Amino acid sequence: MAWNEPGGNSNNQDPWGSGGGGRRGGGGDQKGPPDLDEAFRKLQDSLNGMFGGKKRGGGNFGGSGKRGGFGLVWVALVVLLAVWLFNAIYIVDEQEQAVVLRFGKYHETVGPGLNIYFPPIDRKFQENVTRERSYSKQGQMLTEDENIIEVPLTVQYKISNLQSFVLSVDQPEISLQHATDSAVRHVVGSTAMDQVLTEGREVMAGEVKERLQRFLDNYGTGIVVTQVNIQSASAPREVQEAFDDVIRAREDEQREKNQAESYANGVIPEARGQAQRMLEEASGYRDAVISRATGEADRFSKLVAEYRKAPEVTRERLYLETMQEVMSNTSKVMVSGDGGQNLLYLPLDKMINSRGASTPAPAGVASGAAATQGTRLPPELDPREVRTRESR
Repeated sequence: MAWNEPGGNSNNQDPWGSGGGGRRGGGGDQKGPPDLDEAFRKLQDSLNGMFGGKKRGGGNFGGSGKRGGFGLVWVALVVLLAVWLFNAIYIVDEQEQAVVLRFGKYHETVGPGLNIYFPPIDRKFQENVTRERSYSKQGQMLTEDENIIEVPLTVQYKISNLQSFVLSVDQPEISLQHATDSAVRHVVGSTAMDQVLTEGREVMAGEVKERLQRFLDNYGTGIVVTQVNIQSASAPREVQEAFDDVIRAREDEQREKNQAESYANGVIPEARGQAQRMLEEASGYRDAVISRATGEADRFSKLVAEYRKAPEVTRERLYLETMQEVMSNTSKVMVSGDGGQNLLYLPLDKMINSRGASTPAPAGVASGAAATQGTRLPPELDPREVRTRESR
């Protein structure tokens, strides 16, 4: 049966545990809803016990209003202190730094770790100073030769000085965008269109990075530019076909140059090798001629010494050697007899040709070389015998 059902004992079934005196008006058996004032009084007594106050007795609510007010103040103060500590204590990661301002003036830069500041007199600005950030831009620009092209680029940067980043410039990243626009337009405006569209992008990126960093340092933004990437620039869509034709023609020109260089690389070393070979041959011929002439001179000097010792023998030997050398180079031999009347003609060339592979040569007939080197002629045909008879 419910505690407030008619006919029941409300004193024993009171959920608030008020006992014998717990109804408004003092009646122990009064029927009706629970006493809210009594419930609030018990809650206030519990709070007073927690913070050092005394529990009230069985009096009414109005008699202890002052002491209950102090308890609520303590509760409010504790809650405010907890909220303040929750906001005042902060953690700085390894990749972060924090700048603390006290009364609007720079106070300190805090590194990684657990830290505390004192709001509202202090303000903190916490940023990641190692993360690399990027900013992209694309726009139409005028080149040095008065051509309009579209240049897309990406700027990579990070915070180098958090104090300057926070205090020196209002919205430093907006300043970075404006400085990038100025630097790119200055570099593109002083560069020809061919360089922007082809191999000049890397040089332009270096110039843009240098100029942009100089602007940021002058502004005191605390930003360092790590990389500037200029993507492939292109002409406006209205003249894209004409630009493509120009690029194709330039590629054809470069291909022809490469082929010419390849041909030159193949011909020039060969010509140099032939020239070197000719030089070596000439040098060898020179050395051979000099050596032969030196040998002939030495032989003549020794021959003179032998001639002085035995003139007749040396003269005869020289004659025979000369005749042997002359006769070995001819295929015809003519021999005169005594008195110069008879002339013997020996066609050695025809004799050699007619001998063939199966027909043996006639006895007593020898080749020109054999006749000059070892064949013995008849006494009447031997030039040595002829000269001997003439000398007699």
